[in-house]
Amino acid sequence: MSSTISAGKFRRLQKLADRQGRFQMLAVDQRGSMVQSLAEAASVTPDEISHASVAEVKRRITAVLSPSSTATLIDPDYGYPYAVDVLDRDAALLLTSEEYGYEKAGPRDRERRTRLIQDWDVAKAACAGADAIKLLLYYRPDASAPTLQHQQEICRQVGLACVQHDLPFLLELVAYPVDASSDSPAYAREKPKLLVAAAKEFSQPHYGVDVLKLPFPAELKYTTQFAAGAFDDRQRDPVYDLDAVRQHCRDLDEAAAVPWVILSAGVQIAEFLENLRLACTAGASGFLCGRAIWSSALDAFPDLAALEQDLAAIAMANFRACNELTRAALPWTSHRRFAGSGPQIAQRAADWYKVYHT
Repeated sequence: MSSTISAGKFRRLQKLADRQGRFQMLAVDQRGSMVQSLAEAASVTPDEISHASVAEVKRRITAVLSPSSTATLIDPDYGYPYAVDVLDRDAALLLTSEEYGYEKAGPRDRERRTRLIQDWDVAKAACAGADAIKLLLYYRPDASAPTLQHQQEICRQVGLACVQHDLPFLLELVAYPVDASSDSPAYAREKPKLLVAAAKEFSQPHYGVDVLKLPFPAELKYTTQFAAGAFDDRQRDPVYDLDAVRQHCRDLDEAAAVPWVILSAGVQIAEFLENLRLACTAGASGFLCGRAIWSSALDAFPDLAALEQDLAAIAMANFRACNELTRAALPWTSHRRFAGSGPQIAQRAADWYKVYHT
């Protein structure tokens, strides 16, 4: 797979960002987690939440918030068929390619393997009008050889299809614990190394990744400055301080040979804003975030009018705060992967024209 980027990909990457090259992207592709949240809000079981209810919630989130985004990510099941007509005309469209959840694998079934959505692929997403493709990939560099091969091959498969269709490829990398809780000192110590290793692996050109979507490379709840319950009123034993966290961010930036953005991973807005501030200072090019921005609105379900009011007030304020912090983000065009590539892109566009018009 070529290490260069086509003129088509370059043009679509421009569409995903603002005029300064900063990504302010909205995620509305959650499926299982949204069903669970709606069930809790309505005091019912997840099985009692209908497909139509989830689709309507996604439609309202997209309608209210996509005008504040440079791009909006939706899924082809609950999202695209019901929300594409309310997606803001100036927001780019991202479509997801992975099935919700994962296949258990490896020793003791503790490893995770990504599954692609059946009867859905990059070609169909392109026909649906996608401006870019997103794939979520669970990854631990110390996983068993069959799991590593499975995850790497899925990434190459999607990456190659994105090259064939000139669609930018956004890869979401999710690390996970094996012998500890995700909210534990042990995993807080382990997480930075896992994410740095994953970013380094999937920045290699043969995967075809254009932008990495990454969790914050540390846990602020386990820093000396925030461990006393600053974000959730739960006191924890700190495992590092903010200086160490800043270094983890710099290490992640060094490992990412392509532009990177951060996701919220379910944290509340106050913590995500601190994550975003630190990440952008270290070289991130913005965010692709969902729950931290709009999750409080789900508490109003099944009252859809109240849900929409929360979106228009609280979620919009959250989105504006996130967008403001991206002023410190590194424009993706200034990332070392693309810096100075304008003349090369123009030449490739000229070469393309000659092939098809001579």
